Amino acid sequence: MVHLRSAERLRDLCCANRGTFIKVGQHLGALDYLLPEEYTRTLKVLHSQAPQSSRQEIEQVILEDLGKGINELFISFEDAPLGAASLAQVHKAVLHDGRTVAVKVQHPKVQTQSSKDILLMEVLVSAVKQIFPDFEFMWLVEESKKNLPLELDFLNEGRNAEKVAHMLRKFDFLKIPKIYWELSTKRVLFMEFMEGGQVNDKAYMERNCINVNEISYNLGKMYSEMIFVNGFVHCDPHPGNVLVKKCPSTGKTHIILLDHGLYQVLSENFRLDYCRLWQALIKSDMKRVQKYSRRLGAGDLYPLFACMLTARSWESVNRGIDQLPVTKQEDVEIRTNAAMYLPQITKLLNSVPRQMLLLLKTNDLLRGIESALQTRASASSFLNMSRCCIRAVSTHQRSKSDSLYRKAQISISEALSLWQINLYELFLRLKGSQLGNWVIAFLSWMHHSS
Repeated sequence: MVHLRSAERLRDLCCANRGTFIKVGQHLGALDYLLPEEYTRTLKVLHSQAPQSSRQEIEQVILEDLGKGINELFISFEDAPLGAASLAQVHKAVLHDGRTVAVKVQHPKVQTQSSKDILLMEVLVSAVKQIFPDFEFMWLVEESKKNLPLELDFLNEGRNAEKVAHMLRKFDFLKIPKIYWELSTKRVLFMEFMEGGQVNDKAYMERNCINVNEISYNLGKMYSEMIFVNGFVHCDPHPGNVLVKKCPSTGKTHIILLDHGLYQVLSENFRLDYCRLWQALIKSDMKRVQKYSRRLGAGDLYPLFACMLTARSWESVNRGIDQLPVTKQEDVEIRTNAAMYLPQITKLLNSVPRQMLLLLKTNDLLRGIESALQTRASASSFLNMSRCCIRAVSTHQRSKSDSLYRKAQISISEALSLWQINLYELFLRLKGSQLGNWVIAFLSWMHHSS
């Protein structure tokens, strides 16, 4: 009860102060491995139910940046926003040329207020640390200080959207709204209008005959490519930013990725160490788990680091995270341990590279989606990760070799490893299908007959 009351007060404080405080509240809402459930559940509403700016305030920003009012720019403009977040809100509108657009408008005064908010948070966190030495949350302030200027520049967001759309162009299931540059500014972003159901809305998917396993599989494939292969990661995949829609004409299901303000660029060394760590975790190779966790700054806290990355117990990490399904009991155990090991967790968050912090947040948001769809820890997600890790490491090895023979060796080894994964995936699909059950029953009958 105390946790819930405190969480509600914290949420109300964030809403009252708006802007940067809501952004930090959103970040805290994603820390499932660190905070009690009452906090994360209460603060998650800040992702899509943040306070709204009035039409008058929105029109003032548009007028200042574009020199024209709402009636001059649009045939129609919906006053009720499609969504309101910490820094901006999005409205549906129709331009005079007939294009339907999504208009993202920054809340007024966010730019000027954000630096004061960060300074205030820095003072508060420092003061609390003096009273409670185990309270190590300065990393959160530092991350906000670094990321906020980038998120407040909507032209940067537009460039990120175009970059990731080009990077992931091979995925025909992925849709990223087109940017209309001729109308966009640092505080107002015009985008192609796209709509769909939120990715965690299982009832919407059932109504629209959308396969939840396909969505989860494609989401994992997309993020594995971003993290392990490209090192350019969309770090805000909360359900309001990931929509799904079935195309009426083709019957294909699309994932629509929105809000490209927050990206993490991974250095090559970090990305490769992270690849090798996940390969070790999937294979339950504990020596390599220890080696690469240490290389990523975890030190002697590598068992805790492995549990935070996977959101699994140390027992499950040792036995194989792809072998055992996540149980309710294990989830309760992880949350209980998070409360017990709070000083160690905060110490770890202060010692790992800053690149890791947004990846941990991204992992937790993706796991939240998988939990809502009940597809968590499926074998297919680990197979996707394995493929991307193999490709990333092999590409790096080839780039470092001058020998054609050695490059050919690496390519053959890569092809064999990928072929093994494809074969195993085929086996899993057959095993779960009616045909597979018939084949297994037939082989079993043949065995008993002989």
